[in-house]
Amino acid sequence: MSKIFITGSTDGLGLLAAKKLSSMGHEIVLHARNQKRAEDVHQELPNSKILIGDLSNQSEVKNLAKQINDIGPFDTIIYNAGVASASHQLIFKINVLAPYLLTALVDKPKRLIYVSSGMHNGASLDLNNLETNTDYSSSKLQVLILAKAIARLWPNIATNAIDPGWVPTKMGGSGANDDLEQGYAGQVWLASTKDSSITGQYLYHLKPSHYDSRADDTSLQEELLDQLAKITGIQLPH
Repeated sequence: MSKIFITGSTDGLGLLAAKKLSSMGHEIVLHARNQKRAEDVHQELPNSKILIGDLSNQSEVKNLAKQINDIGPFDTIIYNAGVASASHQLIFKINVLAPYLLTALVDKPKRLIYVSSGMHNGASLDLNNLETNTDYSSSKLQVLILAKAIARLWPNIATNAIDPGWVPTKMGGSGANDDLEQGYAGQVWLASTKDSSITGQYLYHLKPSHYDSRADDTSLQEELLDQLAKITGIQLPH
């Protein structure tokens, strides 16, 4: 069985994936933004470890990376946490900077899974003003570019991005019309599969899906990595 860490796993798709993977016998380590959220999710999965860190705070993200390494190594890390309704600065910090920092600082697992969105297609991308001009769609394009870059630079790690669809979670809202179970099934499958040849993919409902071709532009990948390194002061190890 695998040891799996999931960011943003106190509710929504992260918690649903955690519950399913736990029921399959995997060792799940949860992530909560603060102690109150940790106490709430402890009721849901009482046997799981819970690490605490506010992903909007760079020093807390660095501390979270240390917590992860202290109890690692992990077989799979799922970068699931995200916000949609917030300022551009907060969206960028949580949706893009946090997974970049954790990827750079955490000991490499066997598998990496990044949660993107179909809304990334055609999104704006202002690489010179990421901290102020990143809306939700742009953040999910950046996440996909990051995942594609990692898959290229770290070929021994199965790295993929997933579009969970527009599903009726707290983030998705009651109007969402996609299949909730399918929304987390991709995370569960990639986290538990023994097939390490699946890498560099963008998946929707367990199948390769159309994505913005900019994600495959290696010069764009390198430019994004350079900008993220400048903003954080942390280089991605090659």
